[in-house]
Amino acid sequence: MKKDLSRRQFLHRTAGAAGALAAAPTIFLQPEYISLPLQNVAPSDRLRFGIIGIGMQGSGLLTNAIQLPGVECVAACDLYDGRHLLAVEIVGKKIPTTRRYQDLLDNKEIDCIIAAVPDHWHKQVVVDAVSAGKDIYCEKPMSHSAADGVAMVAAAKKTGRIVQIGSQRVSSVVCTKAKELLASGIIGTLTLVEGSLGRNDPTGAWEYPPPPDLSPANLDWVTWQGTVPQVPFNPNIFARWRCWKEYGTGLAGDLLVHLVSGMNYMLGWNTPPKKAMALGAIIRFPDGRNMPDVHATLFDYGGPPVYLRLNLGCDTPEIYRFQGSKGILEVTEYAISYFPQSGQDESPSYYTVSYPKAMREAYAAQWHQEHDPKPGKEPVAQGCVYRSISWDEEKPHLWKFFQGVKNHQPVTEDAVFGHNAALACHMANESYFRNSAVTWDAATNQIKS
Repeated sequence: MKKDLSRRQFLHRTAGAAGALAAAPTIFLQPEYISLPLQNVAPSDRLRFGIIGIGMQGSGLLTNAIQLPGVECVAACDLYDGRHLLAVEIVGKKIPTTRRYQDLLDNKEIDCIIAAVPDHWHKQVVVDAVSAGKDIYCEKPMSHSAADGVAMVAAAKKTGRIVQIGSQRVSSVVCTKAKELLASGIIGTLTLVEGSLGRNDPTGAWEYPPPPDLSPANLDWVTWQGTVPQVPFNPNIFARWRCWKEYGTGLAGDLLVHLVSGMNYMLGWNTPPKKAMALGAIIRFPDGRNMPDVHATLFDYGGPPVYLRLNLGCDTPEIYRFQGSKGILEVTEYAISYFPQSGQDESPSYYTVSYPKAMREAYAAQWHQEHDPKPGKEPVAQGCVYRSISWDEEKPHLWKFFQGVKNHQPVTEDAVFGHNAALACHMANESYFRNSAVTWDAATNQIKS
């Protein structure tokens, strides 16, 4: 049995590890330079986009998109009339607004589309857009169900149009550097991946205040519901749709998809999990929702276990820990930290306390003879820290989409990548609702228990 470390030994070892990182160089990762907006771009060279959905996420995407060079918003669509005014306010000039997104798809002057609509509308908007010859940026998660994702990938492949999904961290310099470090083998053999994120406030749990003037007079409530079984007008459902599986995908589609997308990008993975096992509950916000507010999932990707945790009942940093035989790579919104480990015995094995004294002393003497470094040649573990702007910056991700549209080149997060990330979320949800492990059957494109 292993003897407990004395307090002095513990402090010595932990201080050494912390000191190695504290002494490590801190390197600032310079974000990609993007020049100013339209001033120096001729009208004939501008990309003209329309936006579908100008809600919480869509308004931010619109604000960021029009600040990019050579990009111009020429039309906006939303089923709530108040957001027509919001779109005009953001763009800063009068543009056509409509409740019918088909008007944007029929407009030959529009080159591409940005869509930020509830999850249950993603498939129809994307399939219609690419079928109309429009490239499209669609918010995450790509799909509302596995079947929707399959249809979206098929439509993208059939039409050859560009589809970019909106998990913006895959375009960040933070995740790009972490990807480079992991590919270099910095942590040795990857043995475990952990990721977590927690919030602790009603807004973070989607208890958004509906617009005070919202009514069937200024909102096309019937169309907003789509193919979901119709219910009477409910402002809370409109504002808080993520709370219900009929319209959204809950924690999995809002937050887990970010963790999965970033993980897949950094590790160079582009497949769905083979298996998922989830636990969850509605603990902090029993407000009528049917999606859990705590959701933890263990994934099997055919290699090291992946454990991702989400919690709307306690605020915790968003963080990844890639654990390996040579140490830990910790990735957060603003920084990457490498904590090196030798992976070797750094002292004689404590198992030898079970040896008789003479045998134990002989073993220890031989161990020191074979392993002790020469004086002055002691190895020093060298960690490193990289810092940059937030991985949640949307402009780089939008910029890569617009460059893909303009130059007809692959984008960072295409339909296949977005589908595989979304499948992990659907599997997490299905495991929660079925109360059992689930697998992905690629032959039938179905999630099975």
